[in-house]
Amino acid sequence: MAPEARGGKPVEGRGAKPRRRGAQPKVVALGGGMGLSASLTALRRITGDLTAVVTVADDGGSSGRLRDELGVLPPGDLRKALAALCGDDDWGQTWARVIQHRFQSKGELHEHAVGNLLIVALWEQLGDHVQALDLVGRLLGAHGRVLPMSAVPLELQALVKGHDPERPEDIDTVRGQATVALTPGEVQSVHVVPHDPPAVPEAVAAVLDADWVVLGPGSWFSSVIPHLLVPELLDALTETKARRVLSLNLAPQPGETDGFSPQRHLEVLGRHAPKLALDVVLADEAAVPDRDLLTDAAKRFGAAVELAPVARTDESPRHDPELLAAAYDRIFRMHGRIGPWR
Repeated sequence: MAPEARGGKPVEGRGAKPRRRGAQPKVVALGGGMGLSASLTALRRITGDLTAVVTVADDGGSSGRLRDELGVLPPGDLRKALAALCGDDDWGQTWARVIQHRFQSKGELHEHAVGNLLIVALWEQLGDHVQALDLVGRLLGAHGRVLPMSAVPLELQALVKGHDPERPEDIDTVRGQATVALTPGEVQSVHVVPHDPPAVPEAVAAVLDADWVVLGPGSWFSSVIPHLLVPELLDALTETKARRVLSLNLAPQPGETDGFSPQRHLEVLGRHAPKLALDVVLADEAAVPDRDLLTDAAKRFGAAVELAPVARTDESPRHDPELLAAAYDRIFRMHGRIGPWR
């Protein structure tokens, strides 16, 4: 169940609609893969009104095989988001394990995830992406809703400098999310094919109706930035009255963002969406060697910087759900000015 709201008189935020006393924030989280899963696992602890908008450019593994064979949206990142929204009770954790389970065999089912097959089966049965995902969410008892960002599968393409080590100054086009995520060389920019993909209307509506939009953490070029390449979704992110928080990664990712400083993540985001404004940039305090440089980069988006301990204590580059939830909760209360909610 969602956390109970605490008392207190709400104070309205920027352009926010009047809200009843103790109402929970409407939160939309955008991303894909494990980064989005980390954010959702934290956010479901502090609000019961949560929507995930998920990238649909995956072309590797089980998702890629289903996409190639059946022409469907890649279901893998959608499955991971649904698993992250499962509750901590026996029902939720059992279903989270079931949909994440992968078959091990010497045949065609090898490495297919149960949840991928379930999602695709419902798409074929119902003929509606959103209705099918809502049905899976009800089966799992998910604490939120999962939506694809686009109604068509996308191909991610990147311009990469030095992709061929023997030609370090040349810029090549690298195709496919799985390839981009591990590419050698320096990613200059990314785009999607088709170049003007349709957004899922429910995803656009959720962003426009939100109190908070959370972007990141996650693979920067292959999971975070692609949301800014869907014109209708970018327009919604630009026009929404919601406050926007960008959650930075704990460490650069091999291949995709090797050598990136925290502020460089902001710089490449701004190159892809120069009109995007932010309210808060959240980063782990141990992952920011120079707060002043990050503050200067955030100011270009109109954002404040919030540093908080959000990493696991085992020194792995993963977010701790409880610490990340506490950081989001504090940001929503301090910067949103439309709560408290818990």
